[in-house]
Amino acid sequence: MTKRAFDLDALSAELGDILGDRLSTSQAIREQHGQDESFHPCAAPDLVAFAHSTEDVSKIVTLCAKYKAPVIAFGAGTALEGHVNAIYGGVCIDLSQMDAVVQVRPEDMDVTVQAGVKRRQLEEYLRDTGLHFPVDPGADATLGGMAATGASGTTTLRYGAMKENVLALKAVLADGSIVELGGRARKSSAGYDLLHLLVGSEGTLGIITELTLRLYGRPEVEASGVCAFDTVQNMVDAVTLAIQCEIPLARMELMDELAIFAVNHYAGLENEVAPTLFLEFHGTEASVADDQCRFVEIADELGGKGFKAATSPEERKKLWRARHEALYAAKALNPGKKGLITDVCVPISQLAQSIADTRQDFDDHGILAAVVGHVGDGNYHTTLWVEPGDEAALKTAEDAVNRMVERAIAAGGTCTGEHGIGLGKRQFLQEEHPSAMAMMRTIKAALDPDNIMNPGKVL
Repeated sequence: MTKRAFDLDALSAELGDILGDRLSTSQAIREQHGQDESFHPCAAPDLVAFAHSTEDVSKIVTLCAKYKAPVIAFGAGTALEGHVNAIYGGVCIDLSQMDAVVQVRPEDMDVTVQAGVKRRQLEEYLRDTGLHFPVDPGADATLGGMAATGASGTTTLRYGAMKENVLALKAVLADGSIVELGGRARKSSAGYDLLHLLVGSEGTLGIITELTLRLYGRPEVEASGVCAFDTVQNMVDAVTLAIQCEIPLARMELMDELAIFAVNHYAGLENEVAPTLFLEFHGTEASVADDQCRFVEIADELGGKGFKAATSPEERKKLWRARHEALYAAKALNPGKKGLITDVCVPISQLAQSIADTRQDFDDHGILAAVVGHVGDGNYHTTLWVEPGDEAALKTAEDAVNRMVERAIAAGGTCTGEHGIGLGKRQFLQEEHPSAMAMMRTIKAALDPDNIMNPGKVL
């Protein structure tokens, strides 16, 4: 990629007048902000600006607009598709110091936070309120970044993704203007739904600086369970029947045989090496017990190998350890290699066949990669491990990912359930949404005519 031509010295001088020592040209800091957790090589910005307020972001973007310099938002750097890579140079705005919980309103069950507040930070802040924010993508991401990428995760089945849980937001547009979208009312039919235009836009239409989020009451009882199955198909059939029977599961996580083998080896566990389902039930003591019994009946009919329950925090933590350490376990089996992480999402009826086809494709091409996923919504993930510098292996891995995505789209699914488009999946957006591309480009051109907002991503 070629860097944009703009007067860097003049822009740096003006930004320095505003930010002082909160503007950095350090190579180490620039490189830190030029990559996320993806396989894409580092692409460092020219400058890193640390913002403390929405007004800071507005002033920075206004100057970037003046010089037509690219501007990229940065939170925790945990994205997975090259979202933060400054492929054309420019200014990275680090929002991590905008980490204030502005106001919790227990009576309305909502909270307003700055964009740099991290997920676990908010959970800790809410600990004594009886409320919680349930969206859990796994990583300790910033809430602004989670909204920008439309994140979801293990609890989406019951509580929804970020798009269902952002009530309002404040954002800075490409000209530096500040907009406030949405509201604290639980529903509205007033005007265009601009709130959800920005949620999931990956910083290409504006930079989210503040969020009002929906909160939920902490369940009286949280119980977990694990159940191995003889085949992935029987597991998916059990999940489908559980959903049809309206068992209100909070989490349903899949791990295939290879993933179980990896975590057993890594963490010294003794799980049966078989397709395994990890579950979580929320409710009252009576409702959770009933939900577990109903699920056990379903599992027993469909090849389940015995349901193991856990209710105490210690037991639940131990049980979920396998799922939480899946990536680290796979990495331990591939020392020195870097992971090409990807996801797709398909209708649940297509999930077992999609996983089987992906596994067969991997086997045919000598690829050793485990499959994990949020089986309740048809979203599954895999990581393909490649030795840095091995271009042939990288090409094999990328081709396998491409086939995996194409099969998912052909099955009525999507190229990404929760990781986003970023750099990695731009080529599939046209294939997935051919009739919508012109509309997307029109919106982008209207809100960002000079294409300075995270250029090269999504479109």
